[in-house]
Amino acid sequence: MKFDIDYVEKLAKVLADNSLTEISLEDGEQAITLRKEVMGVAAAPVVATPQQVQPAPASSPAEQKEVKKGKPLTSPMVGTFYSAPSPDAEPFVKVGQTVKEGDVVCLVEAMKLMNEIEAEFSGKITEICVQDGQPVEFGQVLMYIE
Repeated sequence: MKFDIDYVEKLAKVLADNSLTEISLEDGEQAITLRKEVMGVAAAPVVATPQQVQPAPASSPAEQKEVKKGKPLTSPMVGTFYSAPSPDAEPFVKVGQTVKEGDVVCLVEAMKLMNEIEAEFSGKITEICVQDGQPVEFGQVLMYIE
């Protein structure tokens, strides 16, 4: 097998189109290797990132201490948070309201199903961390109950 220019150009196109960094082919006594050097520009972001990250952790613990009052009630699934059973209805709970274990405190819609989220313990709602209609992740804090 003889490697001609057209064949090498086709290999180069395969290399570029598929985000590959190297292609090697051998046929008996002939071999060809095409490499694409990947140059990274990591120095600039690395210098800028620590400057932005350093102040954030210093202020975050203070904010978290102020915010976290009571036990967190977390989302058991990924979905959309709803504070009320329908758009024109009153919310299930409000800040300052007392709830008992098993009371429905919100809904999380997942795959077109409305899932009632119940209080896992009794107490007073100290903060609702999610806004109505906001997407939530598994384990995300929905509210704090003191």
